[in-house]
Amino acid sequence: MTVSLDHLEYFLLILVRISGFMVAAPIFSLRNIPMRVKTLLALAIAIVVFHVIPYQEVQYSTTIEYAIVVITEMLAGLIMGFMANVSYYILSFAGQIIDQEIGFSMVNQFDPITSAQVTITGNLYTYAVMLMVIITNMHHYLIRAITDSFQIIPVGGVVLDFNLYEVMKRFVVDYFVLGFRIVLPIFASLLVVNTILAILARVAPQMNMFVIGLQLKVFVGLVVLVLMVMMITGVADLIFREMMSMLRETIPYLGGTDG
Repeated sequence: MTVSLDHLEYFLLILVRISGFMVAAPIFSLRNIPMRVKTLLALAIAIVVFHVIPYQEVQYSTTIEYAIVVITEMLAGLIMGFMANVSYYILSFAGQIIDQEIGFSMVNQFDPITSAQVTITGNLYTYAVMLMVIITNMHHYLIRAITDSFQIIPVGGVVLDFNLYEVMKRFVVDYFVLGFRIVLPIFASLLVVNTILAILARVAPQMNMFVIGLQLKVFVGLVVLVLMVMMITGVADLIFREMMSMLRETIPYLGGTDG
């Protein structure tokens, strides 16, 4: 089987978009995944996509124009991967608020997903949801999303729409709404604890409510966190839905059409 130069250039454009997606997408972008695995996975997916989608000649006349097409394909993959990965920041935000309420905000850990320092509860939720992603084969949906993008955005047809910020503007709203929905059980329980402590401070002013409240908040917070383990599937579902929504809204903007 002979492969022409045009087909090879077409295949490289497919590989570039998929590789860009692998660099920024959740699960696949983890640093503890060997680079060889990422490279071979991107190459395997590109080979399948190359044989599935119909060949369309990419319009360019010079090497510089082809380089511009390569850059736009890379940016398209990076943007789609980032838009899917940004949903995980909701978990870090929720974990930070929970730890501030409980009193664990001074304890930070390194998160390999965001490459930033996050609180222990944020890390707990991040890894729990990541485990749910793998168990439920959600990573298959991510692979399907990047492969289906070639049907909406043909190879060489990436047009970066500056109105893409509309997607991020909507995400900022969901960022706070979903974050507070995750935090709500902790917030409600500690609100009751603070109300009780306020009443006790008025009834028995000789008691040191600061010392009692600090220990009581930690105890109640840990108990509620244990009970919230049963809600992990619901939290994962919220993140899954947001991730799907972000991808569905992003891809049309990369094709030059309004979302």
